Amino acid sequence: MRILLVEDDEVIAQSLAKSLTNQHYAVDIAKDGQEGWDFVDLFTYDLILLDVLLPKLDGISLCRQLRASGNQTPILLLTAQDTSNTKVIGLDAGADDYVAKPFDFQELLARIRALLRRSGSALPPVLNWKNLQLDPSTCEVTCNGKLLHLTPKEYGLLELFLRNNHRIFSCSALIDHLWSFEEPPTEDTVRSHMKSLRQKLKAVGVAEDPIETVYGIGYRLKPAGKEDKGKRRQRGNQEDTEKEDKGNISLSASPRLVLSASSSPSQSRVDNGISKVWEEVVRKLEERVVAIGQASTILLQGKLNEEMQSQAKLEAHKLVGSLGMFGSDEGSRLAQEIESLLEKGNQLKPATKQHLLQLVVELRQELQLLNFKYKPGLRSLNQLANERPLLLIVERDREFAETLARETKNWDLRTQIAPNAIAAKELITEDCPDVVLLDLPAHDSTDNALALLAELSHRTPPIPVIIITEQNSLLDRVKVARLGGRTVLQKPVSPTTVLETVNQILQSSLPTEAKVMVVDDDPQILIAVQTLLVPWGLKVYTLDNPLRFLEAIAIAEPELLILDVEMPGVSGIELCQVARNAPQWSGLPILFLTGHSDTTTKQQIFAAGADDYISKPIVEPELIARILNRLERSRAQRHLAEIDALTFVPNRRKSTQDLERQLAWSDRHHQPFCFAIVDLDNLKQINHNYGHAIGDRVLSRLGQVLRQAFHTQDVVGRWGGTEFVVGMAGMNKSDGARRLLELLKSFRQIEFTTTNAQKFHATFSATVVEYPQAGNNLQALYQAADTILEQAKTTGRNKILSN
Repeated sequence: MRILLVEDDEVIAQSLAKSLTNQHYAVDIAKDGQEGWDFVDLFTYDLILLDVLLPKLDGISLCRQLRASGNQTPILLLTAQDTSNTKVIGLDAGADDYVAKPFDFQELLARIRALLRRSGSALPPVLNWKNLQLDPSTCEVTCNGKLLHLTPKEYGLLELFLRNNHRIFSCSALIDHLWSFEEPPTEDTVRSHMKSLRQKLKAVGVAEDPIETVYGIGYRLKPAGKEDKGKRRQRGNQEDTEKEDKGNISLSASPRLVLSASSSPSQSRVDNGISKVWEEVVRKLEERVVAIGQASTILLQGKLNEEMQSQAKLEAHKLVGSLGMFGSDEGSRLAQEIESLLEKGNQLKPATKQHLLQLVVELRQELQLLNFKYKPGLRSLNQLANERPLLLIVERDREFAETLARETKNWDLRTQIAPNAIAAKELITEDCPDVVLLDLPAHDSTDNALALLAELSHRTPPIPVIIITEQNSLLDRVKVARLGGRTVLQKPVSPTTVLETVNQILQSSLPTEAKVMVVDDDPQILIAVQTLLVPWGLKVYTLDNPLRFLEAIAIAEPELLILDVEMPGVSGIELCQVARNAPQWSGLPILFLTGHSDTTTKQQIFAAGADDYISKPIVEPELIARILNRLERSRAQRHLAEIDALTFVPNRRKSTQDLERQLAWSDRHHQPFCFAIVDLDNLKQINHNYGHAIGDRVLSRLGQVLRQAFHTQDVVGRWGGTEFVVGMAGMNKSDGARRLLELLKSFRQIEFTTTNAQKFHATFSATVVEYPQAGNNLQALYQAADTILEQAKTTGRNKILSN
């Protein structure tokens, strides 16, 4: 079935088109009323989805124009103007139905099916042909109860024939009905789809070919009673065979899995489709919220011009429909309220302008919640995909910026360069950086740089910014600190110093899914805290029964604990003492929420081992700032305890934990695991000839090379002296040896320079073993690899060996 969607909002148009295509409809998109009229003049449609507020020609006028020309295609109006007067005008103009934005996509689909049935002269909701059934409401085709898997085009062909059982369709007519304007196929493509459909129908056991070829003309649905004798005899023999084999296929021929009403196959398919659409449109939605936020900030200063006001109001109007379509009634409500306030512009009172800014913050949080809903594993999956961190260098000194960018290749970073803050904003909208290095010039463009710093610091979550400047004024540093700058580096500064600072910030950044556990007997407090923290990328566990504390903390394994002081049965102070007495939780950051402000309670809280307390009622900025700061410090301390300071790879304790985890995974999933020892050759000689500082530089470079060469799912660690270990899950010994050999070839090419300009090269030796052949635990693997490594040392080093 072919649908024309006339909608000027790009996000809604793309989302609807994608979702409708997933439901096997062919969709053409017109961006204004005049283009919609042109499409209708050129093509025949089964249904028109028509927005009311359109440029060039509004939806109501287009509807009247179509009806006046005699076009009776069903029209379904879509609009955010949900008033009785607008509905009456639309229906009187000739529309068949009306859906107000924001709308539920399932409801929209149901209305589309109803209109198509109405226009199809009372066709039944389920279409039948002998033992073949097609259900448009679920987009499912079954034969004798057995589900048939068809491509969207195959489904569309079958539905078209079943709905028009007396009509002959030529190839060109099929193209007009089932392919959109932007993807017209050749007639050979149509024939190929027809052939594939017939083969699938035959394979699944349809009584006979339901589609008849009318030679020289096209195709039509064969009448259900029409069957030649040969086919009848053939079908009789098949039925006899099926009766004999029926007992053997009863299980595999069951109709379908029985699912709960809340998780029907069609619902799941729609939800999956919407999630895919979300990935395509979320950036556009974020840009709209940013535009509204910028306009609101300028409005607060009383400098909002008419053009920016109109644009921001339009963006808010579009968000009303697009957020609602993704199920965010709250986001739609916020956008609607923002739109009404922007209508008044500079006439708003100062208090109302502040309220507008708060609404924008809430709208941003609602968008973040939607992002977690449709892409719950977004951040962690990005890391698992080995996506290197992005450093945005905002620097007017092009030569320094390019030198720094070249150096970042050795630090496993991606880079982008912008000459100023204005150009940086454009890059940030395309690819959000993990860290920004921002040059703070000593001239007029300082204001732009500070404005960018403020904007990045107020994002959810904030983007860390390192300031690099020639200025050395205390007031300037205070100003940077107030706006959220992480670090200030004084020019001139070496690229190594800059990148070490970047690396420290990345390592101490908040974990992508930091886990917070909140214990409070007041359900309203738990809901409030959870609502505040989730948009910041935190995974929040709540517990309203303190007696189940030990059970809950073991399951949640939080990185921060929030406790109420007074609770029935066990107090928060007692729970704090329990946590501090347990070795695994003794270092866990603990914050208290309390309505008490007396000195005695505070002393008891800190005496029990608490790190901080927050007074009720909860103030959102204070709560978030304290939690993020505690998590960041905890992360930084853990990083210092787990990372080798010289080579920046995990130390023995940390890498051992990761290796044990990989071994368990390999054992559980019956996958190979490759373990290697990498040993730097002749470090003692390097230290003797060139000094220990140069020897440290070689070790550091080898650690850097190992970090870059192996994926995030691999394990690299330094176990002391010249010895590094590598764990590669899912890889056999020969592949592991091949990777290390390529690495050795690359390392040999690195040229080291001493303080007196002498140049030399370094090498390493490595040995590779495989689990479980070389050992069934980590210690056994290490012993096997170490034995072979000793052989390598005695036979000349600079090589890769395996058992």
